[in-house]
Amino acid sequence: MASENPLVDRLKAEEQSRHPSPQPTHIGYPVMPKTNGNGHRVLRSGTVGYLAPEFKGKEEQKKLVKEHIQKCGWIPEGMIDEQIAWFYNELGIDDVYFQVENPEVVANHITSLYAAKVASYTREDKQQEIRLDMEAADHAIYIDTSEPGRSAIHGPRYEHRLEAKYLDGSDTSKRFRVETFRSPVVIGNNSKSTLRCYFVYQCQFVEPNADPHETRLEVIGDRMFLAKATKNTLQIYQDIIANSVNRTGPVIEVFDIEDSDEKRLVVAFRSRTARGLFSALSDLYHYYGVTSSRKYVEQFSNGITVMSVYLRPATNVDASKYPPIEESIHQITQEVSLLYCMPQTKLSAMFSSGQLSLQETVYAHCVWVFVQHFLNRLGSEYASLVATLDPNNNGHAEILSRMKKRLRTETFTPDYILEIISSHPRLIRHLYASFASVHQRVAPGGNGRPFAPTPGVEVLSDDKLKEKITRETANEHDEMVMTAFRIFNNAVLKTNYFTPTKVALSFRLDPSFLPEIEYPKRLYGMFLVITSESRGFHLRFKDIARGGIRIVKSRSKEAYSINARNLFDENYNLASTQQRKNKDIPEGGSKGVILLDPKQQDRAREAFEKYIDSILDLLLKADSPGIKNPIVDLYGKEEILFMGPDENTADLVDWATEHARNRGAPWWKSFFTGKSPKLGGIPHDTYGMTTLSVRQYVTGIYRKLGLDPSTVRKMQTGGPDGDLGSNEILLSNEKYTAIVDGSGVLVDPNGIDKQELHRLAKKRQMICHFDLSKLSKDGYRVLVDDMNITLPSGEFVSNGTAFRNTYHLRDTGLTDMFVPCGGRPESIDLVSANQLIHEGKAKIPYLVEGANLFITQDAKLRLEQAGCIVYKDASSNKGGVTSSSLEVLAALSFDDEGFVKNMCHDAHGNAPEFYHEYVKAVQAKIQENARLEFEAIWREHEQTGVPRSILSDKLSQAIATLDEQLQHSDLWENETIRRSVLADALPNLLIDKIGLDTIIQRVPDSYLRAIFGSFLASRFVYEYGSSPSQFAFYDFMSKRMANINKA
Repeated sequence: MASENPLVDRLKAEEQSRHPSPQPTHIGYPVMPKTNGNGHRVLRSGTVGYLAPEFKGKEEQKKLVKEHIQKCGWIPEGMIDEQIAWFYNELGIDDVYFQVENPEVVANHITSLYAAKVASYTREDKQQEIRLDMEAADHAIYIDTSEPGRSAIHGPRYEHRLEAKYLDGSDTSKRFRVETFRSPVVIGNNSKSTLRCYFVYQCQFVEPNADPHETRLEVIGDRMFLAKATKNTLQIYQDIIANSVNRTGPVIEVFDIEDSDEKRLVVAFRSRTARGLFSALSDLYHYYGVTSSRKYVEQFSNGITVMSVYLRPATNVDASKYPPIEESIHQITQEVSLLYCMPQTKLSAMFSSGQLSLQETVYAHCVWVFVQHFLNRLGSEYASLVATLDPNNNGHAEILSRMKKRLRTETFTPDYILEIISSHPRLIRHLYASFASVHQRVAPGGNGRPFAPTPGVEVLSDDKLKEKITRETANEHDEMVMTAFRIFNNAVLKTNYFTPTKVALSFRLDPSFLPEIEYPKRLYGMFLVITSESRGFHLRFKDIARGGIRIVKSRSKEAYSINARNLFDENYNLASTQQRKNKDIPEGGSKGVILLDPKQQDRAREAFEKYIDSILDLLLKADSPGIKNPIVDLYGKEEILFMGPDENTADLVDWATEHARNRGAPWWKSFFTGKSPKLGGIPHDTYGMTTLSVRQYVTGIYRKLGLDPSTVRKMQTGGPDGDLGSNEILLSNEKYTAIVDGSGVLVDPNGIDKQELHRLAKKRQMICHFDLSKLSKDGYRVLVDDMNITLPSGEFVSNGTAFRNTYHLRDTGLTDMFVPCGGRPESIDLVSANQLIHEGKAKIPYLVEGANLFITQDAKLRLEQAGCIVYKDASSNKGGVTSSSLEVLAALSFDDEGFVKNMCHDAHGNAPEFYHEYVKAVQAKIQENARLEFEAIWREHEQTGVPRSILSDKLSQAIATLDEQLQHSDLWENETIRRSVLADALPNLLIDKIGLDTIIQRVPDSYLRAIFGSFLASRFVYEYGSSPSQFAFYDFMSKRMANINKA
């Protein structure tokens, strides 16, 4: 046991006036037979809560406790009985505590509390503060002094402590229930404070490993809970858990208690999806002048957590500063959903202290995230520098590259931005009022309670806001940050911020605020998603677009800072690459990136699920009043996103597909590609889809140069554990001399043993599992955790991680062909590319970029200038997108029944015959598209000398431009031409199975236009080049018309 009596600062004497945050929607509850006119069920007071089993040995325990206290001698003899009686009778502690603890522990607690009382009398301010904490592995007790209705900003903050250690602890095998009581009387004559007691117990479930959909309390319940809960409480929990297992977000209910002004708030949600919610709830109801008499946290072995809080008006606060209790409870109920999304933020102290409402605080947090990504822009000075320097001069290009990185790193740090935001609460209230006045709406059928966006704050026009910001900010930096709030407000086209139930906050933004000098290609669509575990974007360049969703993890705080700083640019570049590689298919390029917060690296699944669900909030029509109310939609058009797997999300796409179906998305079959075959997916890794495209470029180089692959020495980043890396190993026949993966570096100048590599590739294992006996005497392996290693050559390696991170830049003389199949973006930039060049000549003659964005564009051009044959990612890495596009097409073409019959594996994993044939057709199409582009780039480079990396982009741009023109041309309106092109573009298998007319009927018109445009444009450009003559297209279409007339 530990006890402490620390001094604490007084709470702020200044009392802020509390204004309700707007959320004028009504949480939908089942219709109850008996209500109180406010939608709340009424509970008889005698049936409420818990009935602790009577501890019949209590009197005997008291005697033993007294004996121990007497023996220790710390409490005067004449006061022992009084202290024991006070502890047993006045603190509201139930019999479970006394039954669990032995007399010695109880005696120590009473002694510690007595010592705390004595210590409080020695304080100069005579403020009585009593504190006790006892923490064990399986249970804990905290007793603290607090004033009802006030959040404790200082002191030990026991709620945060028990939350971090027990409720949200890292050991997921242990779960804890919590009971907390507030003593009914103040601790002294001149005090407003009472004692709050917290009891934490490790759960003992009836069935510890219950199914997530199990709802029977007698199966999923904790034994102590089942023993103590009244029949009424059991029924409440049964009902709310039945709703929770089918809900992504929280389920919230409020009950009136008969003949009492007390209310019971019950919140159920998936465990560990809202870290910090327990303490944040206290801040929420304190904000509205409400306190709790009892609180319970119950855990269930199906993965549900239920918090039950008994609320009543705080009697020690000025009631005139708070809404009436009914209004307060209404606001608390509405705002629990927002609190669930963001229990704790960097700005939570502004809410706890009453400076801002919850809605304003969370809004400010969201804009803080926004500002971090879009305030560190390069500015006019960089534009002037670009205009002055010659980008074709390698020296100038290197200066620009370094300057760009430095400007983005050193301008505004997250902490500096936070400091500025925290110093302007009045401006935040006005900016939030402007935001809410646009996007808040009263739900049909709701109570329509007339709360202004921020009571007492005038809703200002954008011009007035601009003037106010200029007037109230002290310097240029403050003005820039607060102006970014205006930019955010003006960019938001729709948001789920005011949706009653949500799991994360999503914003559909108009990307026109992005500076053209940094983002020359205009985005079509942009989503920002902020969860309690992460932040993320989804970007697309066309209305119909497709791309993967990746989760970025950070091994350290430093790595997180770098990842956060580069998050949007990485997302933009990935989507841009996707746009260029999608040249052969109807979808444009898109990408989603989710960055896990530093302390949430183990929460990838939760972050992904919240990201997907919150985006669905903005895509689907709301038709569940009280749960999903209609949102204000300034975009005004239907949007459909097509997504797929990427880094760290391959095992999550099945959930996303099923979730879209469960939420009623009509396009659920095509929402995600890369899903499991049981859902009709075509796994890229199983069939080597991405590698089939990369191999066409690798073997194309060998074919053009007459090289024998078996003599080519090859280096590969991305090892046998990955999709691209494993299939590259299995399909290739070169002589591997080096492989770099997440675990380290494997090198053998005499050739790495192929059989051993194939073994690892088939098992998807990293090179750390390589059998070292298979290496030659000159071979070696250095793992990232290795330190102070001597290589066979005699070279000394002090740090394995540093060696791994830079190996691909070393001058080994062992590489003819380099195929990056994995690695972080910009692993080779303009500066580091110089390490691969000696006396003006590239050390590696051939490079096919399999991994996205592995090499920056300026580095590719530098390498090509030095004689390296480079094929960039946008050309070589397009097999996966082709496969995904044809997967989407099948999903759109079949109805639900036909899709299950022809595309979905059965329960035993058996695939339909059509599925096998369709996969072969997809593989053939991937190889055809890759071969056509390889030949087009090779041919045009031979004719013009233009670098292949530029030609790749020129081809993509030429196809994209012509594609858009063709989709809106008279050619599309010509039914004969339209049907002819679609018949050539669509797989024959689909046409034979479904029929062209049926496909045209089922597939959205916008998607058919995209198929028409992309097919015609790509075939024309691949044949005539990126800069054809003005008569070339006429010649191309004349041949096609001749074939149509023949048919």
